[in-house]
Amino acid sequence: MIGFHASHEQFAPATLLALARRAVDSGFDAVMCSDHFHPWARQQGQSGQAWAWAGALLGQGPVSLGMVTCPFERYHPAVVAQAIATLEQFAPTLVWLAVGSGEALNEAITGAPWPAKATRNAHLKASADVIRSLWAGEKVNRDGEVRVREAQLYSRPATPIPLLGAALTPETAYWLGGWADGMITTSMPMDALRAVVRAFEAGGGTGKPLYLQVKLSYARSHEAALAGAREQWRQNVLSAAQSENLTQPEAYEELGKQVTDAQLAERVIISHDPGVHRAHLQAYLDMGFQRLYLHNVNLEQERFIDDFASQVLPGLQESPLSSSSQA
Repeated sequence: MIGFHASHEQFAPATLLALARRAVDSGFDAVMCSDHFHPWARQQGQSGQAWAWAGALLGQGPVSLGMVTCPFERYHPAVVAQAIATLEQFAPTLVWLAVGSGEALNEAITGAPWPAKATRNAHLKASADVIRSLWAGEKVNRDGEVRVREAQLYSRPATPIPLLGAALTPETAYWLGGWADGMITTSMPMDALRAVVRAFEAGGGTGKPLYLQVKLSYARSHEAALAGAREQWRQNVLSAAQSENLTQPEAYEELGKQVTDAQLAERVIISHDPGVHRAHLQAYLDMGFQRLYLHNVNLEQERFIDDFASQVLPGLQESPLSSSSQA
């Protein structure tokens, strides 16, 4: 399955809605987006509310939709459980949720102290437990990492919603393997990506679905593809250790100035050649990823959608490994 990643940081909500429908109508199988409050850099210029936008998308007709969020700090996990269960009513069996430990850029806006990674992981696991219990129809009471009182969800999903974990490192992937229904990660050098997959499987994730958000920059010339990636996305190739405690887009921009074109190309597939992109995507499928969500990080979205739908997607072949487990 090949999906379209809707980047709220780069496009106004109405524009992004039209782009997502264009992708689906052109042959992309699915849509996903991440739930953030700020853009990563001021020049990206947007940051629409992902849950409201998802409702508008599904209001136009059912489509496979994935949401990636941090289910604590900005939100209470009971609210997240209710929100995704409501979306599922518009697209039964087509909705999935991925949860991660977040970044200060988006979560610290509440003014609460920003927790260390170990504390955030504890909050994440407790939040996932609450979400699952509510989806199952339980009346939930919790103390400890997450406090819940007499919460019960009445508009529940008819079938279980896949609850994936988001991971960028082998350490997080290993931890997720034991309790998440699957894993989503982002494209990175192949050796690093294999290490993340192996860690997830070693932690208990063998046979569970693997989803990949693919960062690429496609334009009609290599120079335009590189310039678009540099202008829009170089601050986004920072490591989690560098970036997860930054609270403002300006801080990301400052660190992004240190990123070279070579470093950018390690994290973003930069090419004007559809065949180059097809080869990379096929390698991800051959590694065992069931779903690829493509994010063209520059602003040429219409050209990307049309060219990939006609020249890239039809040539991809699902591998036996990637089809062995589906969510």
